[in-house]
Amino acid sequence: MIRTAIALALICTPSLAAAQSASHQLSLDQRMLLRCSAAFAVVSAGQNAGNADALQYPDLSDRGREFFVRASAQVMDEAGLDRAQIQAALTAEAQDLRDSGTIHEVMPVCLGMLPAE
Repeated sequence: MIRTAIALALICTPSLAAAQSASHQLSLDQRMLLRCSAAFAVVSAGQNAGNADALQYPDLSDRGREFFVRASAQVMDEAGLDRAQIQAALTAEAQDLRDSGTIHEVMPVCLGMLPAE
């Protein structure tokens, strides 16, 4: 499920305007939920591919997927976003994590947001 969500988010290239529009509507808490969702999706995809950097983190196939789904739904409801807008926001967050190389900096904070096993 998380692989499907990240694949859809990364394959479908939303317009920059849609991503910017969605991010301007979001609170700091909502942006953090989406940033962590994107981080979990990127790391989970890396874990599935056997990427050594991604394998240093706990398995995110279940807890990360659950967080991704719940956080995305929460932000959609709270901010009144549609699927295209949430997808654009998630894609923008994932791309920023890759471009800035900050995934390892955000993962400790994001892992702390995961529900206990």
